[in-house]
Order: sequence, then structure tokens, then C-alpha cells
Amino acid sequence: MGKTHSSKSASADGGSSTAVRPFGWRDKIGYMCGDFGTDFMFVFAGTWFMIFYTKVMGIPGTIVGTLFLLARVLDAVMDVTVGVVVDRSKDHPGGKFRVTMMRFTAPLVILSFLMYQTFAIDADMWVKIVYMSVTYVVWCFFYSCVNIPFGSLASTISAEADDRTSLSTMRSMGGTIGGLILGIVAPIVIYQKVDGHQVIRGGDGTHIFAIVAAVVSIAAFIGYLICYFNVTERVHPDPDQNTKEGEKRSPLHMIANAFSSRSMLGIVAAALCLLVAQLFSNQLMTYVYTDVFGSAALASISGLLGTAVMFLVVPFVKPLTRRFGRKSICSFASALGAVSMLLLFVIQTRNGIVFLLGAVFMYFALMGFNLVIWAMITDVIDDIEVTRDTREEATCFSCYSFARKIGQAVAGELAGLSLDWVGYQSGATAVQSAATKTALYNVATLVPGVFFLLTFVCLVIIYPLSRDRVLYNVEVLRVKRKGVTGEEARLLVKYEGITPTGTAPEGSTIEWPDFHELERARELSARTGVAIRDPQADTSADADQ
Repeated sequence: MGKTHSSKSASADGGSSTAVRPFGWRDKIGYMCGDFGTDFMFVFAGTWFMIFYTKVMGIPGTIVGTLFLLARVLDAVMDVTVGVVVDRSKDHPGGKFRVTMMRFTAPLVILSFLMYQTFAIDADMWVKIVYMSVTYVVWCFFYSCVNIPFGSLASTISAEADDRTSLSTMRSMGGTIGGLILGIVAPIVIYQKVDGHQVIRGGDGTHIFAIVAAVVSIAAFIGYLICYFNVTERVHPDPDQNTKEGEKRSPLHMIANAFSSRSMLGIVAAALCLLVAQLFSNQLMTYVYTDVFGSAALASISGLLGTAVMFLVVPFVKPLTRRFGRKSICSFASALGAVSMLLLFVIQTRNGIVFLLGAVFMYFALMGFNLVIWAMITDVIDDIEVTRDTREEATCFSCYSFARKIGQAVAGELAGLSLDWVGYQSGATAVQSAATKTALYNVATLVPGVFFLLTFVCLVIIYPLSRDRVLYNVEVLRVKRKGVTGEEARLLVKYEGITPTGTAPEGSTIEWPDFHELERARELSARTGVAIRDPQADTSADADQ
């Protein structure tokens, strides 16, 4: 089998072959800015797309929700396709994933702007639906073409577990900062109070969404540029690692290999449930704050509190993951999210401050999960390499993204159906009835609470990558990069006393081995310099004493 090695290829600006600079703050800031660009568009679409087309363009919520469902299912298929294509493509002096990301960035941000135009507001309903559908589906396609290589970057920037935790944290900070800006500024800019009610600024035919979308698109493009010029790809698979008998594996084989992994299935199931909880909440919370509590300011305060929670949590992420592992952190976070949202459903508060306090606990839950989730994806990629001797970053990340898109589809469809079910009245100046407000509150708290609970169940029962298992995988890959095969690396790590369930205490001996296996381990130890615990040597030493 082949092995993964650290590259001494191009510098971050795509220059000629030189010694690669060490991992550092340039990589962290660059990766953070890349996710700022990604989430700036994603959060804006996730929060305001439905509001724009229901309140401004007058399209029923069921139709918008159905578009979310169909487009996201199609988008999920696009993600996996893009992942396979990227993995099968040749490396580039500037880095395979960075270059692919930038090739599609310009059309992505242009489509992000075009989705929020009102020139067809007086056209027939079918014209508005067609325009909405075409722009959104094409935007989703280019989003896949940018997001898959961007997400795959994390496993190539550094092979070290702590570096990947830092990248995951910084990525989440970038997305959260983008969400903060939108959460605070967008409601104030888009809404205004008229006769005591919150309505869309400019009324029917308003251009406020197009203006905000232009700012979002330009800022996102700048974020991607900063990422491109500051992030370096250092870890690359050996060209022969994913080849069998001189032939490349088929795309279906690559996808099946990823989805047959229990670690992938666990993270996919958990991510799907979490995304439904998070995005359904994001889409309906603005309705709750403006229609139930009658205050767009509460929506802005909520966004500010979410960011404050992030900055409170960030300093504790690395020490907590070292102590308990990422699986335990995410399990606790999802349980906290379930309790907070279900409690809000039970108490039925009509006090905006009390509701905000409940939302703060949900933000702790989301940050506890989101700050480490990207490192968990790299854990899954490592686990598949250790157990299958194949490394296909883009395919694995696209499979995870597949789950995210399905979660987005379900959340969008549920949100649209929920708006129709509660009797929500469309229109920029529409006022909702008391019964509609009560039903809106109920679905906005109960549905996220249930899906947070399902996330907890998926992590505890399905996802296998405990702290000890992750450390074992990291050690296997560290040994593998010394020039041995995956099988040989696993053998050496076994004789180091490290297993998927933990490390044997210092001074202890491992189980008496097969003689030929031990001889092979000794030879590999001498060749690589990896120190092993030799049971025969330990036994001889005890006898001499």
C-alpha cells in the first residue's frame, strides 16, 4: 500500500517548488476568512431567501419549501459528484483544492446577488416561481463546486490533531462572524416599524434585498481571495495509494467506500439531524421575533448573543477536546440543545427576554458542536484511511456535505410547510393573528428540540470515534508517513502499546505475540526508528532480575 506524506510542493501563492512554510496563523486566518465567505452567503440564503420570496414576491411558503427540498436533494447529489471529480483530478502546483475553489467563486457570488431581484414582482406567478427556482438551483450547483474543495482543504493543511482542532475552531469563528453581521445588521436594515408592526423596508417592490445581497456577495468574494492567498496544502496522498492493480477505482466504489464506514454513517446521521434543528430554527426564529414578540431588535440581539457565546466557548475548545474528545463534547452539546428548546416549548413564554435566555443555551449547544465538527470530518477521513488504506478527502467531505444538504432540504421543506400549517399570511405589510403566532411559537421550539435529541442519539449509538480511537488513528498515520504501508503502520502501533481503546500504561507488556509477527515488528522498528515494546525483551529482563 502507499502512504500519505507531507508535501514540499508549491508555496501558498502557487510558486515553484520550495520548502513549505510551517503551519501557523496565516493558515488559520485564511481558512477562517474562507468560511466567512461561505457562511455569509449561506446564512443569508438560509435566513432571508424564504422571507424575500414569501413576503416580497408573494410566493406561497409551501412552494418555497418544496423548492428547498428538491433543490437540496439535487444539490446533495451534486456534492458527491463534485467530490469524486476533485479526488480523481490531478494535483496542481498551487494546490488542488485551493485552485478548484477559486475557479468557481466568481459565478457563485454573482448568482448570490441575482437571487434577490424584484424586476418580476408584477409578473405572473409561474414566472416568479421559474426565476426563483432557476437562480437558486444554479447557485446551489456553484456552491457545491466551491464548498467541497474548500472543506477538503482542512485535512491537507496539517496532519496534526491539534492543528486541525484550531482550523475547525477558526472556521467556525469565520462563519459565526459572518452570521453575527447578518444577524445584527440585516433585520435592522431590512425591517422597519409601521403603526407598531414590523414590515419590510420599502414595501412592495422594495430593492433592499438586492442591496444587501450585493454587499454579501462582494464580502464573500474577498473572503475567498484571502483564503486562497494564505492557506497552504501540505499533506497529499501518495499517487498510488488509491489505485488497485494500476487502475483507478470507479466513482461508485469511492462513494460506497465512504458510506460503508461506520464513522461516516455516524457523522452523516448526526449532521443531518443537527442541520435540521439549526436551519429550521434559523428560518423560523426571525418570524418568531418579528411576529410573535413584535421586535426586529430582538432578532439582532439574538445574533449578538450567539456570537458572544462563541467567544466564551472558543478558549475552552482545545483543552476540553484533549481531555474528553470531540465525540463527548458534541454529545453533551446536542443534549443541551434538546433540553433548552423543549423547555421553551413547555413553558410557552411570551416574554422576549425569557425566550432569549432559552436561545442562549441553544447557542451554547450549537457552538459546542460547530466549533469541532470540521475536525471530526478530518477524523473520519483519517479513520477511513486507517481501516481501508484509501484517502479520498473530497469524496469523504462531499458525503458529509450530502448529509448537510439533505438536512437543509428537510429544514426548508418543514419550514415552508409549517408556515402554511400555522396559517401564516404572506405580504410585506401582513399582520398575523393570535392563533398563528401561538402555532408559530410551538413549531419553532418543538421541531428543533426533537432533532437535537436525535443528534444526541446518533452520536452516542452510531458514531465510534472516541478520544482514544482518534489518538490511535493519528499515531497509525504518523508511523505510516515514515515510509511504511498501512498494514505495517498498524503492526508497529500495536507494539507501541496503543490501541483504539487506549494506551497501555508505561512499564506494562502487551499480549504475547505471534513469533513471526514480532520479528516483522522488530525489523520495521529498526527501519523506521519507531520504538516498540518487545514482550520477549521484557520477559528476559524480568528473568534476569
